[in-house]
Amino acid sequence: MVAKKPRVVVVGAGISGIAAARRLCSAGGGRFEVSVVEAGTRVGGRILTSEFAGHRVEMGATWVQGIVGSPVYALARDAGALEVEAGIPYERMDGFPDRVLTVVEGGEIVDADTVARPIDELYSGMMGAARAGDAAGGGSVEEYLRGGLRAYQSARSGEDQELEEVEEALLAMHINRERTDTSADDLGDLNLTAEGEYRDFPGEHVTIPGGYSRVVEQLAAALPPGTVRLGLCLRRLEWGGTPVRLHFADGAPPLNADHVILTVSLGVLKASLSMDGSGAGGSGAAIAFEPPLPPFKREAVARLGFGVVNKLFMEVEAVAPSEPEDGVGAPPAPPDFPFVHMAFRGQVPKIPWWMRGTESICPVHAGSRVVLAWFAGRQAAHLESVPDDDVIRGVHATLDSFLPATPRWTVKSIKRSGWATDPLFLGSYSYVAVGSSGEDLDRMAEPLPRGNGADERPPLRVLFAGEATHRTHYSTTHAAYLSGVREANRLLQHYRG
Repeated sequence: MVAKKPRVVVVGAGISGIAAARRLCSAGGGRFEVSVVEAGTRVGGRILTSEFAGHRVEMGATWVQGIVGSPVYALARDAGALEVEAGIPYERMDGFPDRVLTVVEGGEIVDADTVARPIDELYSGMMGAARAGDAAGGGSVEEYLRGGLRAYQSARSGEDQELEEVEEALLAMHINRERTDTSADDLGDLNLTAEGEYRDFPGEHVTIPGGYSRVVEQLAAALPPGTVRLGLCLRRLEWGGTPVRLHFADGAPPLNADHVILTVSLGVLKASLSMDGSGAGGSGAAIAFEPPLPPFKREAVARLGFGVVNKLFMEVEAVAPSEPEDGVGAPPAPPDFPFVHMAFRGQVPKIPWWMRGTESICPVHAGSRVVLAWFAGRQAAHLESVPDDDVIRGVHATLDSFLPATPRWTVKSIKRSGWATDPLFLGSYSYVAVGSSGEDLDRMAEPLPRGNGADERPPLRVLFAGEATHRTHYSTTHAAYLSGVREANRLLQHYRG
């Protein structure tokens, strides 16, 4: 008789699920029957490369956070995605700008040496200390940063109310940046102590010339034909016994599995907490678990933060004066759009509230006419509901305030992401909220049913992977990849033992 192969169903075809499937197929020696079920119409999950105004842009994951030892950087290299294609400019192809123009609402340029740089160094130094585990006290990141600014201002001789107001606006600008880095709507909800556990890989942060999507597509192409099945949205998971039974939307036939590797977003798991056994009550791609998730898992899901980050790409052009300034000859060529960092003070009523949640409007590379603004939290979510014309009007009001001199800039077209309302994700990435800890990330990674000590080999019916299951690299693509490999290795070890 031929022994039955253990059947593994991976839920989700993002980089985590594809990594898990590839590891099982390549290292398993054909001992597993592996399927990947994906609710959407493509592989990649929160990795999505697109095109806009002749540029290659990333709607989701953008950066490789450190290249030394990074598995994602190695995958991009092996896929040929690090090679620059002639004539196709890509996002941040020249890295980080050397010079930025810092402007206060109303158009006043902030002196770089005496005002902007000291606040930038204060912010960078404090966040560096937090991530090295050297931040004093606990509480939230916002409390920590604002306390640092108060101490900085108190150490200065004399009082200058106008300067202090500008400094507070500059710190708020950096807080907006930190919100997009972490996805936290409010840094008052971002756990300071946990920042000391987060790690990037060493080396520079880079974007991928050939597009992030190529990395996942290359991984998926190495799977046996038919492994990935699109358009299957998991609605109910019966995991109380063996086999585990997966029920899908739209009347698709259920599947049985010996093991399920669940790689859905933390946003989907949060929505799943409100599901009842019939599958009612949740939103998006929420899953009804039968039996319900145990308390330790539910509590970790509830405590951890999961926010939304969206990107707004804009194609801009300079509106040249109708006549040459000196009245002779052709008008001068418009200058490049500057790298503008914006310190909001609430002085210009025409600027909509949601625009005040961004740190900057910057070209995607020097000299580009495609510019980008990042948004997080409630501003990012609101941006998804605003009609294009209203978005453009809001951007124009902002540009008129921060760049009032000639040339004036106009927005020709826009492209934006929409992760909050995407039912398959319901947000962007995780963070450790006040009230949670790195231990909750470890709990997210624990398989079900939980081992009881007496049982040396729990059945591993449901395993969990994804960026929100990695204690030190959460919120990144390499966390998602590493967690998928981790759970595949857990199953490999299970059958070796």
